[in-house]
Amino acid sequence: MASPASPPPSLRFGQVVIGPPGSGKTTYCLGMQEFMGQLGRKVVVVNMDPANDGLPYKCAVDVSELVTLDDVMDSLKLGPNGGLLYCMEYLEANLDWLENKLNQYSDYYFLFDCPGQVELYTHQSSLKNIFAQLSKWNFRLASVHLVDSHYCADPAKFISVLCTSLASMLHVELPHVNVLSKMDLIEQYGKLAFNLDFYTEVMDLHYLLDHLASDPFFKKFHQLNLKLAEVVEDYGLVSFVPLNVQDKQSMTSVLRTVDKANGYCFGDLEERNLQAMMSAAVGADFQFDAALGVQERYVKTREATVEEEMMDL
Repeated sequence: MASPASPPPSLRFGQVVIGPPGSGKTTYCLGMQEFMGQLGRKVVVVNMDPANDGLPYKCAVDVSELVTLDDVMDSLKLGPNGGLLYCMEYLEANLDWLENKLNQYSDYYFLFDCPGQVELYTHQSSLKNIFAQLSKWNFRLASVHLVDSHYCADPAKFISVLCTSLASMLHVELPHVNVLSKMDLIEQYGKLAFNLDFYTEVMDLHYLLDHLASDPFFKKFHQLNLKLAEVVEDYGLVSFVPLNVQDKQSMTSVLRTVDKANGYCFGDLEERNLQAMMSAAVGADFQFDAALGVQERYVKTREATVEEEMMDL
């Protein structure tokens, strides 16, 4: 007599937090855990980085219990990059361990704090396969891709950020939210050439290329930058949400965007406001006003001199 089929796992929502090293992923997980806890959500953080020791948050599941980067480097004589790739492949080969750990938290919201190696999200398949398996386990996930906001002050680096973000979106194959982190430091390394909404909405990049061509070093790479910008614009997928973890309004904006991406705002885990759900359904967010408010808080305005106004005329 065949045994009765086990019931499907309950629906669970979460975020996979990815991005380059130093972009603020761990700080984001700590801040989002505390922020959602104040909203009444039960949140657990899963550390997916075997090299991340000294975690500032309370960690429910830690991949370091399965494999650590130091052990892999010592035993296999690998460098940090190759060792981290091996750790992710080892985790992919031991998904039953991860499943048993996650099944201990059936009605929680999950934050997956991922490693900071870019190739894991652009062309290496281990994390992509792990995310796909999580979806089969009835997880509804959104990818939150963090990049430093001060890259906006450097046109060449911003084009690189756009290409990396686009490659991650296409490779990871999850609902995706790009975030400009550390908004309070956006002009730490230089002034913005355009208003903030130019960068968050990724408007006509030809203006950025013209600005970049004024630099003699980058002028000879104009055609290359032009083709890269055309790739980004042809896909039309990349946009950004500004974030300062210490700003409650900024955290609310990011969380609302992520809730729409992973479908949490349409679920039944807590009482929802019907108007907010309808707003999410039709995308009725006024991003221009939001970007303008962020710019007023974090971007210093500079009064033009009479000579500069005359030059503009």
